[in-house]
Amino acid sequence: MNISKDLKELIDANVISTEIAGKIDSYYKSKESTSTNKLFIVFGVLGALLVGLGIILILAHNWDNLPKLIKTTLAFIPLLIGQLLCGFTLLKKSKNVAWRESSAVFLFFAVGSSISLVSQIYNIDGDIASFTITWMLLCLPLVYLLKSSVVSLLYIIGITFYAGKVGYWSYPRAESYTYWLLLLLVMPHYYLLFKNKPKSNFFIVHNWFIPLSILYALGTIANNYEEIMFVAYLSLLGIYYLVGNSNFCNNQKLRNNSYLIIGSLGTIGMLLSLSFSWYWEDLLDIEFTFNTINNFAEVIATSVLFITALVLLIKQFQKKSIKQSTLIEAAFLLFTISFFIGLKLFLPIIFINLLIFLIGILTIRKGEQKNHLGILNYGLLIITTLVVCRFFDTDLSFVLRGLLFVSVGVGFFITNYWMLKKRNKNEK
Repeated sequence: MNISKDLKELIDANVISTEIAGKIDSYYKSKESTSTNKLFIVFGVLGALLVGLGIILILAHNWDNLPKLIKTTLAFIPLLIGQLLCGFTLLKKSKNVAWRESSAVFLFFAVGSSISLVSQIYNIDGDIASFTITWMLLCLPLVYLLKSSVVSLLYIIGITFYAGKVGYWSYPRAESYTYWLLLLLVMPHYYLLFKNKPKSNFFIVHNWFIPLSILYALGTIANNYEEIMFVAYLSLLGIYYLVGNSNFCNNQKLRNNSYLIIGSLGTIGMLLSLSFSWYWEDLLDIEFTFNTINNFAEVIATSVLFITALVLLIKQFQKKSIKQSTLIEAAFLLFTISFFIGLKLFLPIIFINLLIFLIGILTIRKGEQKNHLGILNYGLLIITTLVVCRFFDTDLSFVLRGLLFVSVGVGFFITNYWMLKKRNKNEK
């Protein structure tokens, strides 16, 4: 498409004025400039990654044949090159995003390779967890000195790996409280992205990485009363959903609203797992008294998350009518009530199944009100998944189970047909 030629044609036909044509031409040129900058950033980062990996492969191939002095020198060469590149960027290319990101990424991997190579050359003892935390702390200044969002994302991946290594994969297990401090250290950069570049791709990707990282690491604090962590998880997912329902996030495209997607899918997934009997049977067997548990980390974390979610829920209901609710945002509160009832009775399992069913119905209703097939089918999918869960969890005959599936399938067809028919009618 030749925009200049088309604009000239429109001017000659007196469709638009020369002034308007100039504004249109400037607009498309600015878009092309932005697109080019993004490509430079992507290719710059990829280039830095490929160069770093290429150096590692070349050294690895000939490593055993090299003297110790040469090995040590080679271990520090990538680090020196990375520092020189970052110094040049700060002095000469500080406003060039592509230079900042690519040089920071190169130095990030140079630091990691230098640490591991020196440890290997001189047989320095250590484990993967201590290596990771040292690497991340040494590279954290790059996030702020070079304003590198790519290094920020790599840092989040690194500390998340550290949390999993210490809290899930090590024996004996240890609480990875250090993770939370490491996460706080990168949050100012996230806040600056929110304030200065709320529509940038870097901010959108951070919106996925940070909540998923927190969700993954939350379980590492469980030690004594793991059953209460379900309250913590649902409270955290409730916070995500409520944040995703805020005015700021609602103005974004759905695929960019990570908090809403994670909060909704996570809440439904947790409730579906809790619709089976295993959890409630275990809950009846534990002795749960306030005097014995009030100092445990999982109880403190659960309390903080629950109170935060409750405050956000109250604020949402002050701004929006309760009738607009789909119950997902209040699922954490309803489950917490069920949790304390479940310490004495087995009844909450029935309530959880009814809650999932109601969420499905209200989601279908919301889809119908907004004339949105995606939301409508999401509600139908919730009910279908609940039916599938009960298919494997009940003693119903195969005939009744088959009828249930047929009913749900017919429901899918009828609701979608009715919605499409309604949409076509409104368009006429």
